[in-house]
Amino acid sequence: MLGGMTTRDPQATALARLAALFADETRAACLLALLDGRAWTASELARHAGVAASTLSEHLGRLVAGGLLAEERQGRHRYVRLADARVAQLVEDLAAQVAPGTAVRPRNLRQSSAGSAMARGRTCYDHLAGRLGIAVTDALTARGLLQQETGFALTEAGLAWFESAGIGLDRRGRRPLARACLDWTERRPHLAGVAGAALCRHALDAGWCVRIGSERAVKVTAAGERALFDLLGVEARALH
Repeated sequence: MLGGMTTRDPQATALARLAALFADETRAACLLALLDGRAWTASELARHAGVAASTLSEHLGRLVAGGLLAEERQGRHRYVRLADARVAQLVEDLAAQVAPGTAVRPRNLRQSSAGSAMARGRTCYDHLAGRLGIAVTDALTARGLLQQETGFALTEAGLAWFESAGIGLDRRGRRPLARACLDWTERRPHLAGVAGAALCRHALDAGWCVRIGSERAVKVTAAGERALFDLLGVEARALH
């Protein structure tokens, strides 16, 4: 304290500014939508959030300036996406703190169906979530391919399994090979990190899962049910 005044902690100021970016329903809706890992146009996000394009543009500007979104322009179109996996983890972790009882009840059958689809299976930025993500995580753990005792980590058998399944793991970056991500519908951790992203990408590329609707929901196909049972012993009933 100097002259009766306290010196502000710069980190506290930065944290308050970051929190303020989340403290708006329109911006929160955009961040949650972008957890599908894809780039959206400003007009798509405006329709999703139910606001005018001019209003949405102001919100996107704040999110880009705050480092939460990355912006790309192609011709007259403006695309935005989450800045990186770190931001995606932050958004998902915050969403997981919302108690189930505080969620807004669906207003119609369409909203109810969409919510059910998201709970069954969805992408969480670049990895699988919902009952699908939990079922795969549990199967990997039960078979000794993933250990959860002191944080998520692939075992030697797990590394061999990914190789034998033809799912490449890029370990050149700083991103952890395996990471626990708290699932906001199941209230349990599912597999994220390099391994989670590789498994999700393979599931979509191989046709094990297909995207449904305009949000993050995915559906396991018949081929996916067979593959998950053959490779991990996941029962089809665990996916519905």
